[in-house]
Amino acid sequence: MSTTKIQSRRRLIVAVLLCVAVGGAVVRHYAAPGSTTRDIATLLMVLWVPIIGNVIAWLIGKRPRQAPPPAPPGFDDLGAFTPSVLAEITFRKPALPSQDIPVTPGEYRCALVLDKEGFSARWVVPPGDALERGKPATLEIEFLSPAVALPRFPVGESFRVLIGDSFVADGRILQPRPAPQ
Repeated sequence: MSTTKIQSRRRLIVAVLLCVAVGGAVVRHYAAPGSTTRDIATLLMVLWVPIIGNVIAWLIGKRPRQAPPPAPPGFDDLGAFTPSVLAEITFRKPALPSQDIPVTPGEYRCALVLDKEGFSARWVVPPGDALERGKPATLEIEFLSPAVALPRFPVGESFRVLIGDSFVADGRILQPRPAPQ
């Protein structure tokens, strides 16, 4: 591995400061106690202290690194949309009237929240359709882990829809969807 210009400069600085610290130690050893020479030599020795952190960081950088843990599976791994439940969702009106626009077509990812538990889910607004805020809409929802989520979402269960850090809708389960064969 070739060293860059910055790495070689850092090595030179470390070597120079180490030599200054060693020189300060030698001068301090032979200087009379309480003299100005001894105090200056002590300061020269202290110049080495900031380099210790750099040396420790360099040693940590040299140790072998473990591979990062694999990313948890996401909707991109699932492929095509496969509905898990049919739900009625009512999108909340925003605080500002200027933001009161319909939910446009596309795929939306969220967390369906029961009490303090959240379950990753997604739904699709079909092309040519838009959902008005404040009015209930019936949507098919797919859970990321249906085996874990479906037992917690029986028919009639109410939930909140969390996107980012905001609750954007409230809903309830109308019926489960059969798993594809």
